[in-house]
Amino acid sequence: MVKSTTLKVALFGGSFDPPHIGHQEIIKKALQTLDIDTLIVLPAYLNPFKDKTVVDARGRLDMCRDLFGEIDGVVVDDFEIREEIQYTIESFRHFKKSYNVSYIIIGADNLERLCQWKDFDQLNAEITWVIAKRGKKEFDVSFLNSYRLLDTDMDVNSTQIREHLELQYVDKKIVKKVEELYKKGK
Repeated sequence: MVKSTTLKVALFGGSFDPPHIGHQEIIKKALQTLDIDTLIVLPAYLNPFKDKTVVDARGRLDMCRDLFGEIDGVVVDDFEIREEIQYTIESFRHFKKSYNVSYIIIGADNLERLCQWKDFDQLNAEITWVIAKRGKKEFDVSFLNSYRLLDTDMDVNSTQIREHLELQYVDKKIVKKVEELYKKGK
């Protein structure tokens, strides 16, 4: 990817434990509706609000690359794969050096703790939040300076897949890997 502060990008981070068709739907809709050149997918080493993942960071990064890496306009980046927690603000600052980071995509389930994110006020002042809605749940966005809603048809989350091995929510590209990795984790 050419480095240029004129390229508009969206950041989409998460645990992706595992990545699933809901994430694919978010990416597809974001590419269709946002004015961006590139969507950067950032699997996290560890979510600051969690104490573990079932599959290690490299395994989740590999699954994201397998699932999202061939989509035009998407880059799966390993910036957050360190041996410590990386905060969204650190990713934002890193990519801002090279790109016009216009959006951060989050699931609506993150809104509850969003104000607790490290340096939330700076993020809130500088970007537009893209809120991926699942189902018909109501939520408060009054504290966001700028936001867009992204309607998705997929009411699925990684917890369902991890806890119940609901593989119908996993793309066939990675379903065998997910089944193998998450059966071990049980």
